[in-house]
Amino acid sequence: MLLARGIQEMNRRVFTALPKAALAAALMAAPLPSMSQASGCGAVGLSSGSHTMRHNGLERVYRVYVPPGYNSNVPSRMVLVFHGWSGTEAEFLDDHAVIDVAGKRGYILVAPRGLGSGSPDQGNNSWSFPGSATGLDGDGVNRKVPGDTDAICDASVTPDYRYPSCKGGTARNTCSWTQCQDDDVDFTLALVRHVESQLCVDRKHIYAAGGSNGGMFVWELGQNPLSAPIFRAIAPLIGLPHRGYLIGPGKKPYLPVLLITGLADDVVPPGAWDDDAFTTTSNARDRFYYTGATAIMKQWAEAAGCGTSGKEVAFRDARTPADCRTYCPVTGSQWPAALDCRAKMGHDYGLPWSWSLIMDFFDHS
Repeated sequence: MLLARGIQEMNRRVFTALPKAALAAALMAAPLPSMSQASGCGAVGLSSGSHTMRHNGLERVYRVYVPPGYNSNVPSRMVLVFHGWSGTEAEFLDDHAVIDVAGKRGYILVAPRGLGSGSPDQGNNSWSFPGSATGLDGDGVNRKVPGDTDAICDASVTPDYRYPSCKGGTARNTCSWTQCQDDDVDFTLALVRHVESQLCVDRKHIYAAGGSNGGMFVWELGQNPLSAPIFRAIAPLIGLPHRGYLIGPGKKPYLPVLLITGLADDVVPPGAWDDDAFTTTSNARDRFYYTGATAIMKQWAEAAGCGTSGKEVAFRDARTPADCRTYCPVTGSQWPAALDCRAKMGHDYGLPWSWSLIMDFFDHS
């Protein structure tokens, strides 16, 4: 709301400063964008490469990939991609498995950089989502964790990853492990509007994907009613919400989701198939607690009107090595609104095949 008011006020100041004749000419010359295209249509716009923008007094870095066939007068689909903990905007956009597929399908890619490696934290870039900065889970149940009753980790085993920006404020215990410098949801909203003003974006086809910590943040973007309405579909990759944050989509009637996890992943394990009571626990060195894959997928399938009383049924994609299942009915070429894919891999992206699966899901959402 504040962002929208700021943009309206800026536009008001610009146009009221023009002489009446110049104002009329400007309004007649400017094409009126439809509800499905951004104000950047027809503009010179952004080029592929790294860029910066200011948000809440901070310089935020992001990288753009503009597909070869991009036409500034034709709205293009766009995917925001979020790197994992300690990663950068290059994590996805340096991989040809990502940009080649996106380029052939005409998708704009926008990869922002999380905060952490700069002052005052001087550590690992990260994305903050519910529980990650406070260190508190969302279930309110006494787990008898030393130092805190409702923690997202076993503090007796897990190292103290707290960022300087969180100490003495947001962090409630030593389970806190992401940055506290900026509101990442608000930054994402501002970034989308900024890119829309520079490139011809199809507003009805904006997507979010991310890996590990970035995948966890993608869940937040889909759950948060401030950000969820922007997206057509989301695809978290080897990332799950922390324990107690079993929340459905923040968009009505529903928001399609593709979850990809690794059956051998001991960092963010998905749990067993059809075990909706399972709370996952990471490896012995970093013992964090997460919501199980089945539990969150049931929640999102129910939001889409799918029955979840039985077991997930197979969804076949010949090009994908993952075992994909869904609670939603599948007919013909239709893709389910909630697709749960688990591969024989560890805490790994598997981009040579997973990115094509993600793009297929977005194409059909």
